[in-house]
Amino acid sequence: MIFLLAITIGLTSCKSEDDNYSSVGDLYEEGEEYLTGTLGVNSTSANAFGFEIDGLSFTEIGQFSTGNSLFNQNWVSAPASTTARDGLGPTFNARACAGCHFKDGRGGPLVNGQNSDGFLMRISMPGQDIYGNNNPVPNYGTQLQDRANNDIPYEAKVNVTYEYINGEYADGTTYQLQKPIYSFSDEQFGSLAGVQMSPRVAQQTIGLGLVSALPDSEILQFADEFDADNDGISGKPNYVYDVETETDKIGKYGWKANMPTLKQQIAGAMSGDMGLTTSLFPETICPSPQQDCIDAPNGGEPEVTDEQLERVLFYQSTLAVPNRRNVTEESVLKGKVLFNALNCITCHAINQTTGTSAVSSLLENVTIRPYSDFLLHDMGDDLADNRPDFDANGNEWRTQPLWGIGLISTVNDHTFLLHDGRARNVEEAILWHGGEAETIKNAFKNLTEAERQNVIDFVNSL
Repeated sequence: MIFLLAITIGLTSCKSEDDNYSSVGDLYEEGEEYLTGTLGVNSTSANAFGFEIDGLSFTEIGQFSTGNSLFNQNWVSAPASTTARDGLGPTFNARACAGCHFKDGRGGPLVNGQNSDGFLMRISMPGQDIYGNNNPVPNYGTQLQDRANNDIPYEAKVNVTYEYINGEYADGTTYQLQKPIYSFSDEQFGSLAGVQMSPRVAQQTIGLGLVSALPDSEILQFADEFDADNDGISGKPNYVYDVETETDKIGKYGWKANMPTLKQQIAGAMSGDMGLTTSLFPETICPSPQQDCIDAPNGGEPEVTDEQLERVLFYQSTLAVPNRRNVTEESVLKGKVLFNALNCITCHAINQTTGTSAVSSLLENVTIRPYSDFLLHDMGDDLADNRPDFDANGNEWRTQPLWGIGLISTVNDHTFLLHDGRARNVEEAILWHGGEAETIKNAFKNLTEAERQNVIDFVNSL
């Protein structure tokens, strides 16, 4: 009750005698729409996630365009006349980076009977190796490939059914959540019953170069693994293996923060999602006994050259973050007050400053508002995949950056959120929060309908 009273006071303090919210405009902070300083782009179009940051040189714009082309092109199986883009597979989930990140945006949830479209399933057996990698499933590895080149069997298909969960807000308004339940069919190399599984939906790829330029100190400032301040929030970093330096580093990318660098994230996706080899991951993923996969021709050693990998890295590093919209609207401003008062801002943090960048000096010394602390948080049993990932346990997920979230519907024509797309909109995403966010979720459920909409409007302005 005291917590909700504080929220109410925060809003009513804006009232005057003559106008219920005449001074709500005072809640606007100068420049808050610029989530990445001067590097943001003003766009509400279907291509809002595809623009480069301002200030690139003529040569760099050429590199950006080349990376864009490589990101969007379909790779083909080897041998092929188009040797610059052959080597797809032999088994895979997508033919292009854009097959999962359409228009540099977010993939959709699994649809039974359709090829993967930005959705994949990580699998493993219990336990990890000395580096923290998950133990592979015999005959299958650690990621299920549901597509394959001609005359080569795909590994299996993933199916989903839904359990529906009914709930009610304090004001009596009802809601319904859909909980996905996954299973396998058409297994080609033995049963997958009982394996650990973690469904993943591709995320939008904006602002990644700025995240890459964050020094460890900007992430660790929010860490409180043992909740020393007793606020119920206990974020921790995920220390993961860097294949280039052969050392452990703080993970920044992926739903479990399981990739330390953007280059490794890209190369890992090329390997796991498209079956393409790189200098970072030179081995074709063909778990025995997939002999047809093992015997398939390759598209070079590696199939993605270092130059191609660097171009994609440059492109992904210099994608701009769209500036916020509707920042002076009354509902958005009220929602910002509530977002902070509910304590959402503790995990969805802002005002980190980048350090040095190996890609572009334009990314250096920029104060950003990603609305993420990039730490792992226990999100409760309802969202758990029960599959560890380096230091992340089965209940822990990296805080998802919220920048660009309100434009997903425009860019990708859907509003599915969370790691497997189970949430059909922002409201449902909030209602799925548990664990460290349980108190915050319950406080949201005790708001009035108008206040709940204020919070949603604010999130959609990001």
